[in-house]
Order: sequence, then C-alpha cells, then structure tokens
Amino acid sequence: MKMRLLYAVSVLFVLVASSCSKEAIPDTDIPNAENAVQIEQELMGIVNTHRASLGFPALQFSAVAYEHANNHNDYMISKGSLNHDNFTARATSISSATSAEYVAENVAKDYDSANGAFENWLASSDHRKTMEGDFTHTAVSVKKDPAGNFYYTQLFYR
Repeated sequence: MKMRLLYAVSVLFVLVASSCSKEAIPDTDIPNAENAVQIEQELMGIVNTHRASLGFPALQFSAVAYEHANNHNDYMISKGSLNHDNFTARATSISSATSAEYVAENVAKDYDSANGAFENWLASSDHRKTMEGDFTHTAVSVKKDPAGNFYYTQLFYR
C-alpha cells in the first residue's frame, strides 16, 4: 500500500512538473462548446483497439472524467491555446470522486479526425505511454471553437 501511494504521488508529480503551462484559476464565465460526439466515440474506440493489439485491457468510460475533459476543452477554447492548466485540480477532483490512484491526460488541437489526433499521440513517447499505461478508465472530449478548430482532451485514471 505504501509503495502504491509513493508511486501515485510520483506519477502525479511528474505529470504536474511536465505540464506545458502554469496552473491558473479557472474563469467562471467560460461558454460551453458543442461536443463532436462521433469523433469522441471514434477516438475512444481507436485507443481501445490499439490497447487490445498490445494485449492491454479496454478502458471503461468514466462520466466523471468526461465532465472534466469537457470543462477543460471549454477552458482551452476560451484561452485559444492548447494547455494542461489546472491539471492538478482535475486530477484531485477525479481522485476524490472515484478513489483513483493516479490520473493522466492527453490534449491535442487542430486535428480534423480522431485518427489524426491518435496518430499524433502515438508519435509522441509521452502521449503514447499514457495511452498504453496501466489505466482502467477514460473519457474523451472533442469540441470545436468558433473558427472550426477541434480541441481534444482525454483523461485516464486507475
């Protein structure tokens, strides 16, 4: 148990330390963009198919993670940039609600298809490690900004 807790704290520290940007206090008046549900479902299927090809179990959908992924996409759209702002708050909230041991996320922007985002993550060693990690649950949010750019957030936890 002590080793698991140390591992979880270490993973969380690495994820926070490697974040692309500083933590920020979220704005309260962030508009909600519409979800691209078909792309979300396709991307979750592609990730699970990839995991299965490696002998890893499929990730189960998490409504808790989906809510946080949606909120993060709305936040990124409001900022007009790809980021991991407020990841610690998301991870803590998910952990509190689900008793998750550790949480990770992948984000992407400007890919017109689920396969495009997946291939980008697959080509990145850090993103690939997350998709292939020892996780049990996930949720994918894909939203489009007013200019037509897609934003992706996929949260993972165990």
